[in-house]
Amino acid sequence: MAVGFAVRTEGRQYNGKITSFVVLSCMVAAMGGVIFGYDIGVSGGVASMGSFLKRFFPEVYRRMKEDTKISNYCKFDSQLLTLFTSSLYLAGLIASFFASSVTGAYGRRPTILVGAAAFLAGAALNGAAVSIYMLILGRVLLGVGVGFANQSVPLYLSEMAPSKYRGAFNNGFQFSIGIGALAANLINYGVQKIKAGWGWRISLAMAAVPASALTLGAIFLPETPNSLIQRENNHEKAKNMLQKVRGMHDVQAEFDDLVKASEVSRMIKSPFKKIIQRKYRPQFVMAVAIPFFQQVTGINVIAFYAPILFRTIGFGESASLMSNVLTGLVGIVTTFISMMIVDKVGRRFLLVTGGLIMLVSQILVGGLMAAKLGDHNRLSKGYAYVVILLISVYVAGFGVSWGPLGWLIPSEIFPLEIRSAGQSITVSVNFLFTFVVGQTFLSMLCHFKAGLFFFFGGWVAIMTVFVYLLLPETKNLPIEQMERIWREHWFWKRIVGEFDGQVLEKMEEL
Repeated sequence: MAVGFAVRTEGRQYNGKITSFVVLSCMVAAMGGVIFGYDIGVSGGVASMGSFLKRFFPEVYRRMKEDTKISNYCKFDSQLLTLFTSSLYLAGLIASFFASSVTGAYGRRPTILVGAAAFLAGAALNGAAVSIYMLILGRVLLGVGVGFANQSVPLYLSEMAPSKYRGAFNNGFQFSIGIGALAANLINYGVQKIKAGWGWRISLAMAAVPASALTLGAIFLPETPNSLIQRENNHEKAKNMLQKVRGMHDVQAEFDDLVKASEVSRMIKSPFKKIIQRKYRPQFVMAVAIPFFQQVTGINVIAFYAPILFRTIGFGESASLMSNVLTGLVGIVTTFISMMIVDKVGRRFLLVTGGLIMLVSQILVGGLMAAKLGDHNRLSKGYAYVVILLISVYVAGFGVSWGPLGWLIPSEIFPLEIRSAGQSITVSVNFLFTFVVGQTFLSMLCHFKAGLFFFFGGWVAIMTVFVYLLLPETKNLPIEQMERIWREHWFWKRIVGEFDGQVLEKMEEL
C-alpha cells in the first residue's frame, strides 16, 4: 500500500509515495542501528556483573566487594575496564575512513553488508572469550562493524526516504539504536540471575542475532538511486529504481536534480580536500560540531555506565540493571515521538527544547548527589528514586533531540560530491569523542564526583546556543537542494554567498 503526496518546497516539486518497498528497505537497513544500540546497552550491563568482573577484572571486583575505604565514586575506576567499552569506538573511528571509500566506490549496500559480517564475527568471539585479549579483539571486530554500518545506514535512509518525511525515516536509525539498547538491557537483567555466573556470555553472544538479520537482509537490499547514478552512470537503471522507490512514474524533477548532482560530484577527485574549501565551510563545521556536541551531552555516560552509576548511588546489581531498562524505555518512547513530529516542528525547535531539558536535569542530578551522597554514604531510597527520575527526564530530552537529530542533520546537509566524505567525518568525530568520553568517564567520576554532571551541563548550554545561532532549519527541503539554506542564513551567507552565482551558473550549464 502507498500513501501519495507531493513534496512542496521553494525550489522544485518532487512527487512520491511512501511505498511498502521503501519502508521494508529502510527497516532492514535500520537494523544497523539495532547492532549499535545492542552493543551500547550490553557493555555497561556486563561491566556491572560480579561474575564478569571477577573473571576479567578481579581488581575492580575486589574494590567493589571488600574495600570500604575507597570513595563511592572511585570503586570502578579502571583503565582496563574502560578499554573494554571504548576499544570498539577506537576501531570504529579507523574503520569509518575505509568505509567512506567503500561507500563511494561500491555503494551503500555492500558497506552495510561488510559491517554486519564484521559485527557477527565480533559477537561470536566475545561470547566465547576466555581471556581479556580475546575479549578486546572481539570488541575491535564489533567496532569495525559499527564503523561501516554507521557510515552507510544514515546515508541510505536519507537517500531512500521521500524528502518530506526524510526526518522520520532517518530518525528510525536512532529509534533502532534504542530498540537494540533496550533488548540488551532486558537480556542483561535476565541473565544476571543465572547463579552459575556465565550469564554474561549470553549477553555478549546475543549480539549475533541482529547482526545475522542485517547480514541476510543486506544481501537483498536495493541500492539507492543516488548511488547508482554516482557509481554506474546508468541513467535508465537509476530512474527505474527511483520510480520503484517513489511508487510512481513521474519522477523527472527529482531525477534531473540527482543527475546534475552526480555530474558535479564526478568533477571532485579528492572529496576530503574539497570539503575543507570555503564553499563547503558550513557543512564541514556541522560535520565536526554536531557529533562532538552529541557526545559531550554526556549521554554515553548513561548509556555505557548507567548500571555502574546506579550501583554507585547504592542500588544492588539486579536493581541497577532494572533501572537501566526503565531509562531505555524512556529513550525509545521519546525517540518515537521525535520521529512523528520532526518534519512538522523542525530540527531547531527539538534541539533547543531538548537541550534545555537536559541542562536542567543534569544540574539537579549533580546538586542532589553532591548534597546527599558523599564519598562513603548511600542515598536513601527516596533520593535514589529521584535521581532515576531525573536521569529519565534527561534521557527523554536527549531522545527527542540530539539522539536522532545528531544522525539526521549531518546525513542530509552534504551535496553528493562530498556526501561520503562528510558522513565519514561525522562518524569519525562521533567515534573519537565516544572513545574519549568512554575511556575517561570512570576516572572523571572518581575525580570530579558529582561535579561531572555540571561539566556535561555546561556543554549542553553551549551547544544549545550554537544551534540557536548557527544551524538553519532543514525540514521538508529536498536533499539535492540543501545548499541554498547556507546562502540564506544570516551568518553563513557571509562565507558562502560569494559563490552563489558561480554555483548556479555551473548547475545551469549541466
